[in-house]
Amino acid sequence: MSASGPDPRQAGAEYRIEDLAHHSGATVRTIRGYQDRGLLPRPQRRGRSNVYGDNHLARLRQIADLLDRGYTLASIKELLEAWDAGRGLGGVLGLVAEVSGPWTDEEPARLSRAELDERFGGVSDNDAVADALALGVLEPIADREDEFLVPSPQELAVAVELHAAGVPLRAITGHLRELRGQVEHIASRFLEFTTEHVFARYLGHPPPTEGEAAEAASLVRRLRPLAQQSVDAELARAMRLFATQHLQQHLMHGAPPAHAGEPAVPVAAGTLSAVEELVGRENAAAFITAATERELQARTLDALTAPRHRSRDDDPKTP
Repeated sequence: MSASGPDPRQAGAEYRIEDLAHHSGATVRTIRGYQDRGLLPRPQRRGRSNVYGDNHLARLRQIADLLDRGYTLASIKELLEAWDAGRGLGGVLGLVAEVSGPWTDEEPARLSRAELDERFGGVSDNDAVADALALGVLEPIADREDEFLVPSPQELAVAVELHAAGVPLRAITGHLRELRGQVEHIASRFLEFTTEHVFARYLGHPPPTEGEAAEAASLVRRLRPLAQQSVDAELARAMRLFATQHLQQHLMHGAPPAHAGEPAVPVAAGTLSAVEELVGRENAAAFITAATERELQARTLDALTAPRHRSRDDDPKTP
């Protein structure tokens, strides 16, 4: 056996503990700790030396994969014991992969610091970048100080639009922290609900069989979009309800003054009277809301197409 250890692809390879640590990425101390916990089979004894095999290397890689997915050593031990008892680990790992995989089709993007500053009006704000990194809106890239990974370009685009509309960056990050706590509560409740009514039969003891784990993974795929669909529908309903009420509060006669820091929506008395005469006083708020929405949509379309029109106008070669 060479000083660098055997080729791990070689059938029946044998390892010293140092070689096993090198090929698995675990430390010698970690390997011994796994042995003490019963996670790793004991090595064979050859004279004064302990000899490990490919089964030890495979087991270490399985443990590392499950740890990366958020499993504790205690739960990993249960899974591995089930596998050793012949119940099969393949289906369980498939279920783990299904649950811990991405829950969105959105693709991450890369963004340089210069591009980031440009999107937010060309102003460099180190505090805002630090907040974005802390929230996970941006993620650092190793050895690239001026480049970031954007896990959700849609989320960043929302921040860009809010900032362009006049919302300070600190207010945006503060709102995101509040929103995240509420959304995490919704996600937790949805998981509790589906666990109680759908997945409880798969999650008892002993661990699920190969077939049960595969069936549970299929159910995860089917139920995965339901959480977002239900939240989207309820958010749309709530926004329409509260936006109408909020606008009505400021437009109808005798509306209370706006709270400190809250923008008012002034409407000329003559305009309001004309609207009430046209659609009736009880429908005035809904009519103005619809008109406002249409105006906002029109301005959004204009804003989206304006850069393209400007670039064509600035290019003398453009017909």
